Amino acid sequence: MPEKSLQTIKRGPTATPTDLGAQASKDIAAAVNALLADTFALYMKTKNFHWHMSGPHFRDFHLLLDEQGEQIFAMTDVLAERVRKIGGTTLKSIGQISAQQRILDNDANFVTPEDMLAELRDDTKSFIGYLRQVHELCSEYRDSATTSIIENYIDESERRHWFLFEATRVGPASV
Repeated sequence: MPEKSLQTIKRGPTATPTDLGAQASKDIAAAVNALLADTFALYMKTKNFHWHMSGPHFRDFHLLLDEQGEQIFAMTDVLAERVRKIGGTTLKSIGQISAQQRILDNDANFVTPEDMLAELRDDTKSFIGYLRQVHELCSEYRDSATTSIIENYIDESERRHWFLFEATRVGPASV
């Protein structure tokens, strides 16, 4: 079989060759793209609440959500590039994100700080579940690179969830 010419390679499909196999590449790319859509949705909601935070704990909550937003956004490029490395194509538009996201938007004109944190806490818990699903799929296909990335994101997300949980915890009444 003759080698492909440079012109053919330049104009050919964007599928990067991988040893994972076609079905693994397809299934993992689909799962990671859904996770990527959720990552963008969680990022946007976190920034929305960061920008609209108010109240007596404004500074602490504003900074907490800014830090969490940066961490969530940092995941996007790694996830998208992982899809490309295994031969898939990744999200191309806000429309694709909207069609695939499982984390719901919040377009309310006003949300209390307590409700913001509680909603992010619950969304983060759901997000951890999605991460675990992708981890399991990648493990089944023996995709150790994606599995490793997801393991780190589970740990980071659990930390974000912990902070949000503690920030929403109601303490005992003072005497």
